Amino acid sequence: MIFKDIDKIRYMGPDNRDPLAFSFYDPEEEVFGVKMSDYLRFSIAFWHTFKGDGKDMFGEPNVRRGWSSIKDEMTLAKIKIDGLFELCEKLDIKYFCFHDRDIAPEGETLRETNRKLDEVVGHIKDHLKDGKVRVLWGTANLFSNPRFVHGAATSCSAEVFAYAAAQVKKAIEITKELGGENYVFWGGREGYETLLNTDMSLEIDNLGRFMKMAVDYAKEIGFTGQFLIEPKPMEPTKHQYDFDVANSLAFLRKYGLENNFKFNIEANHATLAGHTFQHELRYARINGMLGSVDANQGDTLLGWDTDQFPTDLYTTTLAMYEIALNGGLKPGGLNFDAKVRRGSMEEKNLFAGHIAGMDTFALGLKAAILLLEEGSIEKLLQERYSSFSSGIGKEIVDGTVSFKSLESYIIDRKNIFPEPSNQEYLERLVNWAIANAAR
Repeated sequence: MIFKDIDKIRYMGPDNRDPLAFSFYDPEEEVFGVKMSDYLRFSIAFWHTFKGDGKDMFGEPNVRRGWSSIKDEMTLAKIKIDGLFELCEKLDIKYFCFHDRDIAPEGETLRETNRKLDEVVGHIKDHLKDGKVRVLWGTANLFSNPRFVHGAATSCSAEVFAYAAAQVKKAIEITKELGGENYVFWGGREGYETLLNTDMSLEIDNLGRFMKMAVDYAKEIGFTGQFLIEPKPMEPTKHQYDFDVANSLAFLRKYGLENNFKFNIEANHATLAGHTFQHELRYARINGMLGSVDANQGDTLLGWDTDQFPTDLYTTTLAMYEIALNGGLKPGGLNFDAKVRRGSMEEKNLFAGHIAGMDTFALGLKAAILLLEEGSIEKLLQERYSSFSSGIGKEIVDGTVSFKSLESYIIDRKNIFPEPSNQEYLERLVNWAIANAAR
């Protein structure tokens, strides 16, 4: 047992003040006809949770973990896997996500690295046998190693491109072997620092070629999991090619890949792109491309990816509203791509952070359900655009008009004015839903 001082986390109700108990997340409560745990599909991010050591650009590692004294890298890798499944069991979380380089160390060659990876994958499979925990998604780390300094699929080096392809091939294989329900592509360094030394056309074409090869290989080996792209505008590169959902959707359509991918939306990435989390979720949803979520939040005063545990109820309410309208996320889920703050170095803080995020999304879900049941948002939305349901508006929607016919229709009309926005009332309605959901 790794976290021997912490018991299984229980639901204690809205009056609970214990940081190691749930106040709003009741995994057995039914929403939309299924258990809350099956609807929210929470997931632990292996990288932050088991690779994070508290180090930042100004400070050395400071976290206190039971495995901190272990030096042998393969022993350490397996102990962290043990800790992962214990954490999942104690938090009642059914999924986890990983990069290939999170779970096993690299060797001097890809062959040696794959051997180490296979050994750890075997250890994971032993844990998966009881069926209590599953893999939400896997992915490949194509950004940490110095070989990827100029990108992976968009590198100026053909050998780096080849290495990245072989690494993703293996990552898809082990994701399939572990029963992963999705596979994520995040272009950590797929971008540029300056256009003065960048052949943008070649790099983006190569990225399209890379994605097509991934789709072909998944079909070849019978991997039926959902492919996801995770947009991010910058960091570590100044500009990344998967800037946001709109940009990434245009890329997919250009290369004929729109039927092979959906999006994994991260809240903090949305804000870095100058959007709200809800905006990115909705853009993906209305295009039939909302697949999964990296659940975190950023700090509006800081211009980088702070990956904090989500605690903003207004944001999670609007997020769950979009997710509910999407019919849920399955086979995707809510993955906590989040890390405790540097000063929260004890193991109990790791639990408290996940509990806070789970409670925040659970309460956001309850508030979203109230908004959907109350119906004012959808009713006012229909009223605001009602002019497009009949008459000249319906003709516009049906595509039966022209500039000339519209000019003839409007040229002598007076007192033209649109419907009101009702923004303040609607924003207050969200507050009402949050307050009532918390009772």
